[in-house]
Amino acid sequence: MTDIRSAWSALGGDPALLTRTTTVVREGALTARLPARELARACVGACALAAAELGARRAGLAEVPAVRVDDGAVAAAFASERLLRVDGRAPVSFAPLSRLWRTADGWLRTHANYPHHRARLLAALGGLPEDATAVEAALAERSAAEVEESVYAAGGLAVALRTAEEWARHPQAAALAGQPLVARERLDDAPARVLPPVTGAPLLPAAGLRVLDLTRVLAGPVATRTLALLGADVLRVDAPWLPELPDQHADTGFGKRSALLDLTADRSAFEELLASADVVVTGYRPGALDRFGLSPRALAARRPGIVVAQVSAWGPDGPWAGRRGFDSLVQVATGIAVTEGADGQPGALPAQALDHGTGYLLAAAVLRALTEQTRDGGSRCVRLALARTAAWLTRERPGTAARLTRERPGTPGTPAAPGTSADPGTPDAPYDVVTEPGEPYRGPEPWLTETDSALGRLRYARPAVSFTNGPTDWKRPCGPWGADPARWT
Repeated sequence: MTDIRSAWSALGGDPALLTRTTTVVREGALTARLPARELARACVGACALAAAELGARRAGLAEVPAVRVDDGAVAAAFASERLLRVDGRAPVSFAPLSRLWRTADGWLRTHANYPHHRARLLAALGGLPEDATAVEAALAERSAAEVEESVYAAGGLAVALRTAEEWARHPQAAALAGQPLVARERLDDAPARVLPPVTGAPLLPAAGLRVLDLTRVLAGPVATRTLALLGADVLRVDAPWLPELPDQHADTGFGKRSALLDLTADRSAFEELLASADVVVTGYRPGALDRFGLSPRALAARRPGIVVAQVSAWGPDGPWAGRRGFDSLVQVATGIAVTEGADGQPGALPAQALDHGTGYLLAAAVLRALTEQTRDGGSRCVRLALARTAAWLTRERPGTAARLTRERPGTPGTPAAPGTSADPGTPDAPYDVVTEPGEPYRGPEPWLTETDSALGRLRYARPAVSFTNGPTDWKRPCGPWGADPARWT
């Protein structure tokens, strides 16, 4: 049984295609108590297989190109934001106030990388100065749960440390329990998508497709960075008043263009973009963009045949659905930090695996939706959440019988029956992934490269998504944030 099988099943993929996949196992990559390496391998492998499947369909190939998933490449890609260098300078991953803190009764994790989140955190703590010593003293006198709620009420981000058992009793965990790892919905009866054939090398499954990227931070930008690798014209659009972290943009902006657009003041420009977009990817809180007419059904009504991809921190339902969240906070809330801790100190996964893993799954879901549209039509919506990926990691475990609601290929809405080859829990399923041993992982250097860019000399992780005749790098590096016009090329 392989870990990729359950991810592929959640995406509605044909289990027979799993035989086209080979994994290169490297001991020492993404070492953790939880199966972080298996999760990363599963997400990248499923994404590469979805890309190869769409590429074969567009190129008229008799066989889906062979996929190769190398633990070394995956480990480097999952740490891309840490491995990036700009003119030799290491990035700043977390601001001083983004960290774990001792409270009167436990631990609390804050996220204050962005100036507005930092200001709200300090306001919730009584208008403290931007000083770690002052914050530490204030938190030591308060309970973690109390601070969690007061910071949230102020619009900031703070989460109390919970064990896996405590999270399992939380109402948000209960809401997630009814959600599939990859939610897939057909929105209407739009006609089947006709994609022009692709020829030549490299094989670019998403060539000619236009992706409107309304995402921020890591999971969404990782997904759209992957679609850009595969040939899509990706235009990231941000509100002018929302700041972006330069190093984060430099890491996730490969292959894309970046524009600023005020949806309230220049709605016509957005509608022009939407009119010829094939995919819209959003990374805001559920419902946050609905007032702009950007709900999946509203988008499909104006652009029949669209694929809408949504990613959030906590999921679409439950008491925390409307809360902001980041990978580090989800790890703390769901028990991951306790599991990975030692000597009474909370720990963390060796990479922001929830962000990266969910990002690759989101890209895979878009690719599979496009493939399904060429057969069955229909506007499509796919949804993922970091906390749902965390549940897969902590409770269901990649590579075990994951409890997934899924669709069987060609029959939307029908769950795969236990005991069939489409069920990831079947121990004797006839389709499997080839596994071969590789040299132990001794660091990311073999999977790093460099290029010049408008931002300076960039050192970065090579793409982890790999299949025969597929792309091996992005066509262009990242450019300055917000410097491109808000129009398609």
